[in-house]
Amino acid sequence: MYKVKHSKSISKRFKVTATGKILRKKTSRSHLLQKKSAKRKRRLRHISLVNVNDIVNFINKINYR
Repeated sequence: MYKVKHSKSISKRFKVTATGKILRKKTSRSHLLQKKSAKRKRRLRHISLVNVNDIVNFINKINYR
């Protein structure tokens, strides 16, 4: 049996809660912020959940600590 490798980039960008939900940061907040409204930038601050349909792709790749 070979060692199972986890994706380091996924484990850095996503967090698994105690109930099994996967949290992520919203995109479009790093640069080109001048043309975005203050309301839009405020909304992008919040953390959101990964869609239920996409969780299957993350299950084996996240390194559980």
